[in-house]
This record gives sequence, C-alpha cells and structure tokens, in this order.
Amino acid sequence: MKRYKLKKNFKGLKKGTQFYLIAESEFIGVKDFVLRTEDLAIRISINERELHNNFILLKYE
Repeated sequence: MKRYKLKKNFKGLKKGTQFYLIAESEFIGVKDFVLRTEDLAIRISINERELHNNFILLKYE
C-alpha cells in the first residue's frame, strides 16, 4: 500500500499529515486518487496534478 505525506497545508489539512492511497482510477486520460488519513477518519479525492503538487510518497509496501 502506498503512503503519502502532505508537503504543505491543503484543503484544510495540515502539513505533515499522512495518508494511505486507497484507490486509483482513470477515465479518458484523467486520473483520480482517493486518499485516507492514517486513522481513516478523513477521505479526500484528488486529481493527478494535486497529488504531485501537494504530496510526497513515503513508502510503497
């Protein structure tokens, strides 16, 4: 499972918050990602640009 960390504050979430990548989907060339916090309390859906601009890949298990 991929784990990401926020580079900077994003959509009301604080820098350093860690997320698990739950799902990836692609439709007509547009990629969407669903991420959940470590405690599974918050779920966000973002596009590929937001993922690369705001998140750092920590671990790929």
